[in-house]
Amino acid sequence: MKFTKMHGAGNDYVYIDCFREKVENPTELAIKVSDRHKGIGSDGLILIMPSDTCDFRMRMFNADGSEAQMCGNGSRCVGKFVYDKAYTNKKQITLETLAGVKVLELFPVNGKVEKVKVDMGTPTLHVKDIPVVWNDTQLIDKTIDFEPEKYALTCVSMGNPHAVIFTEGIDKLDLEKIGKKIENHRMFPERVNVEFVEILSPTYAKMRVWERGSGETLACGTGACAVEVAAVLNNKLERKATISLLGGDLELEWDKDNEHVYMTGEAITVFEGEF
Repeated sequence: MKFTKMHGAGNDYVYIDCFREKVENPTELAIKVSDRHKGIGSDGLILIMPSDTCDFRMRMFNADGSEAQMCGNGSRCVGKFVYDKAYTNKKQITLETLAGVKVLELFPVNGKVEKVKVDMGTPTLHVKDIPVVWNDTQLIDKTIDFEPEKYALTCVSMGNPHAVIFTEGIDKLDLEKIGKKIENHRMFPERVNVEFVEILSPTYAKMRVWERGSGETLACGTGACAVEVAAVLNNKLERKATISLLGGDLELEWDKDNEHVYMTGEAITVFEGEF
């Protein structure tokens, strides 16, 4: 089976062209290829597929084999893949995901896509739709005791659930310890992605992310979008800002009507192979 290794801001996945390949058990395959010692090494597996309703379809599986609704960095790489491989010559395409239809704007240079802008859609703030077990309709800047630490959380869904925490000194955090605890807390019935964010200016912040099912990753596109939304709600960032992740920077914009979050960033092919 042929594969392509790609990354967006360091968030790396193994991509399978399901126009040409057939994947019988994506859960098992995701676990196998993601292993950084015995496999190809990645944050997960993404299948690029035909769609009955859109230009293309993607399915995304975490490193533990669990299927996720959406991956922002992964969607950018899908855009690059289908353009670079000549499956399309359009510079705007629609992508079917479990989190709904995403619109991708492609920016090619000399026939190869270098950056992609994704309309990530409308953020969800209602706790039942994130989902979060909470006694109000929204959870914005509420302090939760995770023993022995307490953190103020803002919860957002960008097609998948996020808990955003604004703090200082994120470089020194023991993210594996606290991230795993929050991810699996009883208030998150489908687990949760956790973002720790340090605000550096009204238009610039840095973050670290603990992804459910994968652990700490170098970047998370939906997580960066959730951070932008949470930061605006908490009066910490302007509606257009740059979020710096361990793997690189992403440009974010939440429109004034609160309808669309746009994310722009790189898409890189690392290598291709066969197993």
